[in-house]
Amino acid sequence: MADVGYFLSCEEHGPAELVEQARMAEQAGFDSLWISDHFHPWNDAQGQSPFVWSVIGALSQAVSLPVETAVTCPLVRTHPAVIAQAAATSAVQLGGRFRLGVGTGEALNEHILGTHWPEASVRLEMLEEALQIIRQLLTGERTSHRGKHYTVENARLYTVPDDPVPIDVSAFGPQAAEVAARIGDGLITMTPDVTMVERFRRGGGGANPVYGGLKVCWGPDRREALRTAHRLWANEQLPGELPQILPTPSHFEQASTLVTEERMADAVPCGDDPDDHLRALTAFADAGFDTVYVNQIGKDQQGFFDFYRTKILPALRG
Repeated sequence: MADVGYFLSCEEHGPAELVEQARMAEQAGFDSLWISDHFHPWNDAQGQSPFVWSVIGALSQAVSLPVETAVTCPLVRTHPAVIAQAAATSAVQLGGRFRLGVGTGEALNEHILGTHWPEASVRLEMLEEALQIIRQLLTGERTSHRGKHYTVENARLYTVPDDPVPIDVSAFGPQAAEVAARIGDGLITMTPDVTMVERFRRGGGGANPVYGGLKVCWGPDRREALRTAHRLWANEQLPGELPQILPTPSHFEQASTLVTEERMADAVPCGDDPDDHLRALTAFADAGFDTVYVNQIGKDQQGFFDFYRTKILPALRG
């Protein structure tokens, strides 16, 4: 595996904690950072939801690692023209070390203005139009656009980076993977699915990078770590389109009662056995991923970073 990044969770941690975790990630030897972009956490137990663009500004002053949103929805809650300005400023602050990760979003975050939540095929259509607007604005040229979903009138970004901002597209199904291949500079997906990677590459993605995300819960007591993972992130194991259509954290809490600890144990490496963590990371490499971003569930971040610095990253690179 070429690179291992750290995934900063805005659902679990406040802005000061996220910046400190980024510093620890850099010191531990991680290569880059992902950061989630949410209005709500998935459930009340996670308990946080800072504004991602403010945190990225702080990260630009605290670390030298590349940063990417994983992922931003530029469709409903925030107009793509505003996302373009946020991405441009982030890229300037980070000296070109910024990638914009985008996806079709979840009702959990996007319904808050009381607007209609479109079905998945419509959201993919909206995403394609949104990226046309974002890419045009990032050139610094005056932009007007009158499309099916969005209107932009005489807009121009004056603060833009020297080089284009790479835009990676999140996909969880075949149709989305094909869209990502056509309009994205890379693919983001959360399971080590070789079929998804092959579909992306055959569909036009070619040698563009593929990024994956992995949640773990390091701790000296595996059973306690599993309980923590289940309490905070059972929502990760909800099937199908449920994560895209449930509108509030309380709905996720209700649905997550159907997810057992045993199911979490099969999906999330828990405890302090290096082999469990290495096996999960290697699965992404074997499926053709270029980078995997690891997120530690729970409060024991320092223990996690010490474990990965001494046991996991050297083994992956050695």
